[in-house]
Amino acid sequence: MKKLDNRISIGFQALDELASVLRQPAVSQVFVLVDSNTVQHCYPLVKAYLPEHTLVEIPAGEEHKTLASCDSVWCRLTEKAADRFAVVVNLGGGVVTDLGGFCAATYKRGIRFVQVPTTLLAQVDASVGGKTGIDFLGFKNQIGVFQEPAGVFIDPRFLTTLDGRQLKSGYAEVVKHWLIADAEAFAFQRHAGVVVEDWTDIIRASVATKQHIVEADPLESGLRKVLNFGHTVGHALESYLLQQPGREILHGEAVAAGMVCEAWLSAQRGMLSAQELEQIEVFLFSVFEKVQFVTLETAVIAQLALQDKKNSGTTINCTLLDGIGKAVYDQPVPVAEITEALRYYHRL
Repeated sequence: MKKLDNRISIGFQALDELASVLRQPAVSQVFVLVDSNTVQHCYPLVKAYLPEHTLVEIPAGEEHKTLASCDSVWCRLTEKAADRFAVVVNLGGGVVTDLGGFCAATYKRGIRFVQVPTTLLAQVDASVGGKTGIDFLGFKNQIGVFQEPAGVFIDPRFLTTLDGRQLKSGYAEVVKHWLIADAEAFAFQRHAGVVVEDWTDIIRASVATKQHIVEADPLESGLRKVLNFGHTVGHALESYLLQQPGREILHGEAVAAGMVCEAWLSAQRGMLSAQELEQIEVFLFSVFEKVQFVTLETAVIAQLALQDKKNSGTTINCTLLDGIGKAVYDQPVPVAEITEALRYYHRL
């Protein structure tokens, strides 16, 4: 097991450690960012561990991961005269941890923030690695900065507040970590499935995998790009459906579809065997329902991949698999091949 950063606390003692950090004399004020879901289901679990604080609430949902929400957060910080010794506690899923981190990193040129992720997706991915950001003009995470949190406090008990769909959404990022870096874990878990009584060990291993990659490339100039497996097609699909009222899907659902598409692209290049592709497809479809779209939409969805942050000019750079457990980044893929991958997924 890779050693975790000492700023990351995972387990049932995590909230005690959060309390210790927030009560340090160097902390002038504490602001707790929640959304309309976490204020109801998660804030009551955390409140007893917090010193005197100001609650800041934003609406729940990816559609609110915008500059308008940032404006409301910055206004609240300003109204309360938050100084550079204030700390923002981001209590929520990926939207809250991404947006809250971005707001803190840009307020007065940067104040400290800590992540208290409450969804599996945020616990294994969004809260770890120092990426912050918001969506812009319909494109995922179009505006943001790299800024490490002062601490990440992961308590598996928050997962009991989730419905099955949200839990599975986070599981997609766990599977991604196996496919890019841990073939042994994938081989074991694809037979075990998603029924888990205690997520602590899975969270710890997944966070350690991501942290190990991020430490080698904190600003995503090279190796860290492997973490984007499934995300080039996945983000395009998610962005497209986010603009279609009533058809919105969760991030993990989009990533699961993206992993099938990008695994197929890997197989087309001879990097992944037919057997490995089948194993990936069978496992993902045993957990995730198929994302619905029509063939006529594939070309429009594929065009959105041109906005991906990993691209160089008009070249779409994908992360593909060179066998299960090994990823290679900066693989150029034409828009036409993204379209074909989506059509392949549609036919399955």
